[in-house]
Amino acid sequence: MTRLVLASTSPARLTLLRNGGIDPVTIAPGVDEDEVDAVGRAEGLIKNTADMVGLLARAKAEAVLHRAEASDSLVIGCDSSLEFDGETLGKPLHAEVALARWKAMRGRSGVLYSGHWLIDNRDGAVRNAVGLVSSAIVHFADLSDAEVEAYVATGEPLQVAGAFTIDGLGGAFLRGIEGDPHTVIGLSLPVLRELTIKLGIEYTTLWKK
Repeated sequence: MTRLVLASTSPARLTLLRNGGIDPVTIAPGVDEDEVDAVGRAEGLIKNTADMVGLLARAKAEAVLHRAEASDSLVIGCDSSLEFDGETLGKPLHAEVALARWKAMRGRSGVLYSGHWLIDNRDGAVRNAVGLVSSAIVHFADLSDAEVEAYVATGEPLQVAGAFTIDGLGGAFLRGIEGDPHTVIGLSLPVLRELTIKLGIEYTTLWKK
């Protein structure tokens, strides 16, 4: 069995992995996302939303490598953001921001990007690392003002990229997804499989015995 460390404490990502037969160790990366974003843009590494989530995913994976729990493991970092009307939208954090976003997004569509960075840290030594950004088009339902207000009042949209979930209360407010729905949750199992193959590792060895 190949041990996986998830550089995230996202309940949605953890549930997705567990439902897929993988029981990872979770570590909070403690990355200052605003600082990584600012430095990346200053150095010309970030030109769009895909670049940003890719760089943040790498930063999160690398941030936990020094932790004892990450030794002799594969380490994956992830990050997600919604691109809507040419803007990159992360977690709204505040109710008024979430309200404004949903009133703009309802009845329309956006693109959700999820960055993945997988590091081979087996034997406590970094052997190789690979990354990939996946995307999915999200079509939002045309919510009434009452529905928007009720959803925001639950608090769910405040701490998630783009102010919505697919696997929670927000799932009822999506008309459809074009692409891998795992991307919208924030970690694509097909992408994880592709990255393990690139590292020369059998994906099925991640499954818990």
